[in-house]
Amino acid sequence: MSLILPPDFGQTPKQKLVLPEGFKSLLVQVCCAPCCGAVLECFKYHNINPTLFFYNPNIHPRAEYEKRRDELIELSKLLGFAYVIPEYETKSWFEAVKGLEHEPERGKRCTVCFTRRLTVTAQYAKKHGFSHFTTTLATSRWKDKKQVDAAGFAAQEATGVPYWSEDWRKGGLVTRRYQLVKEFNFYNQLYCGCVYSQQNNTHVAHVTDTAIACTNCKTNIAPSDIGA
Repeated sequence: MSLILPPDFGQTPKQKLVLPEGFKSLLVQVCCAPCCGAVLECFKYHNINPTLFFYNPNIHPRAEYEKRRDELIELSKLLGFAYVIPEYETKSWFEAVKGLEHEPERGKRCTVCFTRRLTVTAQYAKKHGFSHFTTTLATSRWKDKKQVDAAGFAAQEATGVPYWSEDWRKGGLVTRRYQLVKEFNFYNQLYCGCVYSQQNNTHVAHVTDTAIACTNCKTNIAPSDIGA
């Protein structure tokens, strides 16, 4: 089913937005349509035309990644926003979080994950001349904004590209987010995407030498997929 623009789209509650100093162009790291719907509506209202950067090697299994990616692409096209889909390269992500498999949500594993994803985003922004970058990660109820911002500023320090730390939950955007999820009928997943995520008792990842078994989606990820 194709996405259809809701009749009330454009009526963002966040009608005041102060742009960061020196703002010219924006790269936005996005993880899924539900997380960015209200933020993209806000950008439309304020005549900001960002490029969306879908860099999420943490999302597994591949079928889950592709479902979120494809819906994000469809939303981008519907809104007329440019998008970039880097290679789905998961091996280095697993290597980066090795030893942190049993960390709780919002623990050290998330810090490593966020910092990696936002640093790659900032590197792309620098290479392609964007003046700023931001992320919709902190719009999720699963995430800690302070932790996401710390990763964003670490990426800024590493690349020199300014991180726009706007709180994309304030100004009524949380309520609007859930309205748009229903109006668009987005695929509204119940976990962040990481196989080690233990957001609730129905999604527990078990890691072995041969596969990563996602008990929530009943899908096995073979070692070859980890190195994809």
